[in-house]
Amino acid sequence: MAVVSREVREGLQLQGEDEQIAYTITTTPWGASPSSVTVVVKDETANFDVVTTSVTTGTVSVVGDVITTPIIKHLMIRHTYRVEVLFTAGGNVYECYFRLLGER
Repeated sequence: MAVVSREVREGLQLQGEDEQIAYTITTTPWGASPSSVTVVVKDETANFDVVTTSVTTGTVSVVGDVITTPIIKHLMIRHTYRVEVLFTAGGNVYECYFRLLGER
């Protein structure tokens, strides 16, 4: 099945500066049983600087076709972040992403 966009269907997500959220992605549109999952967070507002270590805690988990990201926290107000999720499914390597906007 061809995937039209790598961006998740839900589009831009809003997250408060004090919130700590683990997000889930269902990989069914790309393939089943994802493995070798990595998550990278980039601050789009700051030249796409990689900020993964400063805004995440914990590890990625996978159950069936669902990837759960590490907890994302400490987002700066009015900064937009790109969360890239790289995984292998059915022998192919895919990368999808979603965007977060830090709010007060």
